[in-house]
Amino acid sequence: MADEEDDNGFDEELDDGTSGVDVGHGKRKRLFSKELRCMMYGFGDDQNPYTESVDILEDLVIEFITEMTHKAMSIGRQGRVQVEDIVFLIRKDPRKFARVKDLLTMNEELKRARKAFDEANYGS
Repeated sequence: MADEEDDNGFDEELDDGTSGVDVGHGKRKRLFSKELRCMMYGFGDDQNPYTESVDILEDLVIEFITEMTHKAMSIGRQGRVQVEDIVFLIRKDPRKFARVKDLLTMNEELKRARKAFDEANYGS
């Protein structure tokens, strides 16, 4: 799809201040470009997807995160975002809810494994 000058991977993005865009005029610095490019490739897009496609997808992701954060801040403890607030907001979407449950379970398992590893190595 996009220019295929770099056959062995994604075009490297240099952080010279030009990759971000002017924040003062309604445009944002691109925060997730590398990750989104990898995800798009993993889901079947070209290895070097069009920059416009990545930018649109990033705008959607940032909009979703912003909306969810604002909603989470308005419920529960005012002005604070807690995991329970996010779970409450996505409870009616079975796919998102299942994924969040899986990630939270995995996080707990990793914490227990690290704790057991540290105790075994450092003897507490």
